[in-house]
Amino acid sequence: MGKALATIEIERKFLVANDTWRATAGPAIYYRQGYLSKTELSTVRIRLSDSGAYVTIKSKRRGLTRHELSYPVPIGEAEELLASCGRWVLEKQRHLVEHQGSIWEVDVYLGAAAGLVVAEIELNREDQLFAIPPWLGPEVSLDPMYRNSSIACRGAPSPCPTSEGDTPPAGSTRPNLFSSQPPPLS
Repeated sequence: MGKALATIEIERKFLVANDTWRATAGPAIYYRQGYLSKTELSTVRIRLSDSGAYVTIKSKRRGLTRHELSYPVPIGEAEELLASCGRWVLEKQRHLVEHQGSIWEVDVYLGAAAGLVVAEIELNREDQLFAIPPWLGPEVSLDPMYRNSSIACRGAPSPCPTSEGDTPPAGSTRPNLFSSQPPPLS
């Protein structure tokens, strides 16, 4: 087994508006991931894919930034840990899509979250500019309903408020209608 990989994760997450991203998408990578622990301060995830298995600890977000520590684990142990996650498991296919020098991760959810498609971009700084693909929809970076741990527990969230009083959480940028560059998050 390899060593742990520690990183600082800065990402923006968006709903996907249409399927035109598929024209330039790489092959699908299948993921199954479950949540071993979720607290106010951190999340512990087990993820299994064709390329291996990892236990990942993610700290609480501060804005768009959080610490992430991933440890490779044997496939058999990952399967056992996933089995212990109960309903807190999700399945998705990830496609890497290049757009004007940036790599986007487009996740197509399966199972209880089928129909949900989101795109993420990892950044070096929170204020980093990037080109907006034409297939990008509203930003959901700060909406807790679109965190993978929430999707694993509840399935796909509704993409927008559906009833009187059903409003996005404070700080959510949904819906975010922008023409070229999303506004900075505060």
